[in-house]
Amino acid sequence: MRVIFMGTPDFAVGTLQAIHEAGHQICLVVTQPDKPKGRGKAMQFTPVKEYAVEHGMEVFQPVKVREPECVEKLRGYEADIIVVAAFGQILPKEILEMTKYGCINVHASLLPKYRGAAPIQWVIIDGEKESGVTIMQMNEGLDTGDMISKVVVPIEAEETGGSYHDKLAAAGAKLCVETMEKIQAGEVEKTPQNNEESCYAKMLHKELGAIDFKKEAAEIERLIRGLNPWPSAYTTLHEKTLKIWSASVEEKEYDGEIGSIVNKTKKDITVKTGKGALVIKELQLAGKKRMTTEAFLLGYDVQVGEVLG
Repeated sequence: MRVIFMGTPDFAVGTLQAIHEAGHQICLVVTQPDKPKGRGKAMQFTPVKEYAVEHGMEVFQPVKVREPECVEKLRGYEADIIVVAAFGQILPKEILEMTKYGCINVHASLLPKYRGAAPIQWVIIDGEKESGVTIMQMNEGLDTGDMISKVVVPIEAEETGGSYHDKLAAAGAKLCVETMEKIQAGEVEKTPQNNEESCYAKMLHKELGAIDFKKEAAEIERLIRGLNPWPSAYTTLHEKTLKIWSASVEEKEYDGEIGSIVNKTKKDITVKTGKGALVIKELQLAGKKRMTTEAFLLGYDVQVGEVLG
């Protein structure tokens, strides 16, 4: 098939690669504009653009793809299908209905649950046991189109947002190519979503990572895993930001103030929470490298009774 591919971040690269390697003709890659990054503010390609340029694909980076001149540019490629994976812009009806097979979307959840911007992280934060990828026929709503195919991916006990992202990206790439073959052969059945079963996975922001030790230890531990590697969960120690990268839950109830260090060994620090305790395994103090708690304690003094946050 002649394919227009629309995507931006790392999650989308695997799908672009899979479509390319399956032998489809990618006539255009549409991605978000380059952005300045780092201290020098040098303009940086999106991950999708990096792959496209490396493999000689034509790239288009509209600020607003819904502008009439952008729509007409896309129409000129006479594609059979548009494949979308984490593109980052809302598509107008003119684009959704432009091609023979319309627009399909690789969405990182088992729709209709977890519509929205950050389903990968929220399923971990919410304590789900499994999620997956849905290939959806796009309509004008936000992740509301008919479902074409799904794959379930279990969530492991120590799964992080980063590790689950990679699993879903790989699963979604494979499922997308399989689904495209079925679409072309006319072998797909589309299932409408039940809106009553939906929930919204809101966009991530840094403030979401602020740890509230009044919550249960298990809830905090899931937040830490879900927000690893970005935006990360954090508290403060000695008036400095302290990122928590890994922790475990202890069911024991300690005396003392919530948020206080109630136990310290050579390898870890235990903090009292609203229910149970959080055993910190890996952390990063502002200005320092990420390290195990054991390594941190070799060079930094903390005492039982001190309060975090």
